[in-house]
Amino acid sequence: MIKQDTLVKTKEDIPGALNKYFMDELFAFLNSIYPLSQKAIDYLTKNLKEIEVPRKNFVLKKGRVCYNIYFVKNGLLRCFYTKNDKEINSWFMKEQDVIFSVESFLNQIPSRESIQTVEDSHLYYISYPELQYLYNHCSEFNFIGRVVTEKYYQLSEQRLYSLRMQKAIDRYNFIFNHFPHIILRVPSKYIASYLGITEETLSRIRASRINNHA
Repeated sequence: MIKQDTLVKTKEDIPGALNKYFMDELFAFLNSIYPLSQKAIDYLTKNLKEIEVPRKNFVLKKGRVCYNIYFVKNGLLRCFYTKNDKEINSWFMKEQDVIFSVESFLNQIPSRESIQTVEDSHLYYISYPELQYLYNHCSEFNFIGRVVTEKYYQLSEQRLYSLRMQKAIDRYNFIFNHFPHIILRVPSKYIASYLGITEETLSRIRASRINNHA
C-alpha cells in the first residue's frame, strides 16, 4: 500500500489559530487571482493548518501521494527527481509560492518527484478533500486553482525549452535576471543540477560574468 505524504512535525498543527498578518497576506495573494467570497475566507480561516519543517526534511517523498497543498510563509524548498541515484532539481519555491506535486495531487496517485526544504521553512496547508470542498462550494476557487496549475505548467515548459534550446550561459542569465533568489539562496550543486550542467561549468560561468562586469 502506498502511503500518503507525511510531514516532519516540529510543533503541533494549529488549525484556525493563525496570526492575522499571515491570513491577510494569504488572502491578498488569493484575491489577486480572483476575489474571495466570505464563505471561502471563513472556511480557510477554520481549516488552514501550519507546520514548521527544518532544513533538509521532506514535505513529500517520491512514491507517496501528495495529499496536501502548501503555501510558503517563510523558507525555501526544492522539487527534484531521481534518476540512476542522481538528483535532478526541477524547481525552487520561496515565500508566497504555492507548493504541490501537480500530477500526484490532482490525480491522487504516487508522486514521481520529491519536495524537500532547502532552508528551515514555515508552511501552511490544506488537504485534498478540503480543497475539493472549496471547489464544490466556493466557485471562485475553481478559477484560482486553474490559474495556479497553469502557472506550474508554464514554468515546467519554460524550463524544458531552456534545457533543449539555450546555451548554459543563457540558461544561467535567465535565472539570474528573473529568479535572483535562486542564485542567492540555493546551493551551487542544486543550481547546476537545475540548469543541467556540472558544478565546474557553473563555476566557470560565474567567473566569466564577474570578469565581464569588472
